[in-house]
Amino acid sequence: MSGHSKWSTIKRKKGANDAARGKVFTKLAREIQVAARNGADPTTNFTLRLAIDKARAENMPKDNIERSIRRGAGLEKDAAQFESVMYEGYGANGVAVLVDCLTDNRNRTISDLRHVFSRANGSLGEPGSVAWQFTSKGYFVFDLVDENGAANGVDPDAIFMAALEAGADDVVIGDDAVEVYTEREAFAGVSNALSEAGFTASTAELTMKPNLLVALEGDDAGAIFNLVEQLDELDDVSNVYHNLDVTDEMVAQFA
Repeated sequence: MSGHSKWSTIKRKKGANDAARGKVFTKLAREIQVAARNGADPTTNFTLRLAIDKARAENMPKDNIERSIRRGAGLEKDAAQFESVMYEGYGANGVAVLVDCLTDNRNRTISDLRHVFSRANGSLGEPGSVAWQFTSKGYFVFDLVDENGAANGVDPDAIFMAALEAGADDVVIGDDAVEVYTEREAFAGVSNALSEAGFTASTAELTMKPNLLVALEGDDAGAIFNLVEQLDELDDVSNVYHNLDVTDEMVAQFA
């Protein structure tokens, strides 16, 4: 797997406890609310469909999902008005970090981010200082093994061909998963095509893919893991992207 998928593996393992799942539900509810502003029907609002699928994959209760849709669509008076904001910064050793936030109070959010970056010997940057090191992509992961590590019968070559025929621009076949990258504009079409071909993704999202990776080891790599983990724990943070080259050894050490 690439560093992106390995980092997701670490997040899933760390997010298995009830307290962490509650925080995940809070963030997913915000994503649904923001997406629902452009329409409450997931059949015509692909962004909303994506947010709902993500929530279902985390076993978010149906009532929570429906309430979030109503709030986003303006059907409930107590709904907070969240906005999407991307912040840029650097961790130790020059690792680039993008922080995707959904917030109803920018002053609170940036204060929290500055505090976390400062404690990790990093710093927030100006708009444009980091974003140029990433490219917006559609991203899918198709698991080749089950939770016990046994092959699940999915044919990686079949996914490879279906993805390319659907318009994907990069397919990475690993030992335990197939990763598919698409242009952002092609994401919905590729998603529908792969689903119609009978392939179910364990991850389907829009992401920021680093153009070049930074290789670190030991405590230097650990400092970046800790920074990203602390950012992830903030309520206003929905996604954290970085250009650290995550290795199998890091996964074993930090998961």
